[in-house]
Amino acid sequence: MDRMPLMQNINNVTEFVFLGLTQNKEMQKVCFVLFLFFYSAIVLGNLLIVVTIIFSSRLNSPMYFFLGHLSFADICYSSVTAPQMITDFLVEKKTISFIGCHIQLFTSHFFGCAEIFILTVMAYDRYIAICKPLHYTTIMTKRVCGQIVAAAWVGGLIHSMAQSLSVIQLPFCGPNEIDHYFCDVHPLLKLACSDTHIIGIIVVVNSGMITLTSFVILVVSYVVILLTLRSRSSEGHRKALSTCASHVTVVILFFGPCTFTYIRPSSNLSEDKMVSVFYTVITPMLNPLIYTLRNEEVKNAMRKLWSRKVFSSEKAKM
Repeated sequence: MDRMPLMQNINNVTEFVFLGLTQNKEMQKVCFVLFLFFYSAIVLGNLLIVVTIIFSSRLNSPMYFFLGHLSFADICYSSVTAPQMITDFLVEKKTISFIGCHIQLFTSHFFGCAEIFILTVMAYDRYIAICKPLHYTTIMTKRVCGQIVAAAWVGGLIHSMAQSLSVIQLPFCGPNEIDHYFCDVHPLLKLACSDTHIIGIIVVVNSGMITLTSFVILVVSYVVILLTLRSRSSEGHRKALSTCASHVTVVILFFGPCTFTYIRPSSNLSEDKMVSVFYTVITPMLNPLIYTLRNEEVKNAMRKLWSRKVFSSEKAKM
């Protein structure tokens, strides 16, 4: 009832103020250096994978096509939140404009959801490669792979539009402090000057359905893969498990924190923002390491690409 008179001044909030990860001045300096290193590693590591896949003739299978899109999504996803967070460690008042906040909400859910779909597609690709190897080349054609990836990006767009439209129509008349380091659905719902119970349920159902459905597909894919591998030779078993292990690791690191944050109504924003660091910064940073350290083909392609570049530079100097 105390908010009702304020409803006449709908959306008189022109900017939002982030509380950030910590209010401690010394910790902010430490976090600035730490997260600047993390973000640099994300961009350089994932960009190296994208460039290697584009210029290497050996990495032309569907698995690497999907990995290239995953690395691109990682760069974009982290770039939506990390630069703002890193800059905010150096300033007293951490602000973002009203429009900028909604753009950040839209883009973070767009790239985040697209990444979930791409991870799911990669599990399906491994299922076809291991369980139906004789039909793999006829099923996973370039055209089909392109259509699947396009569907993943369109799915991310639809999801982000649904999330954004559910929030942007809400009235914001104060306060404007967000207990987070970027604009997300739950923190904004806390600030709205109206009853957000129904919208909160819709948001949880939207995110929950996507997360749960994708996770079920992933689990079923790998259960079938493991059952299929029981009949294979030890060498074939080892090689197949090696290709799947990297993907399973990334799925656990990404889906675990995402599920915790979005599949339930938010009750503790301070807890949520600490968990969010894992899927917005830590996992995108670890992805290049996970996929390169466990994959000889990628490492060999990187070495060959680097040696070719060095040889070309030396030849040009001569």
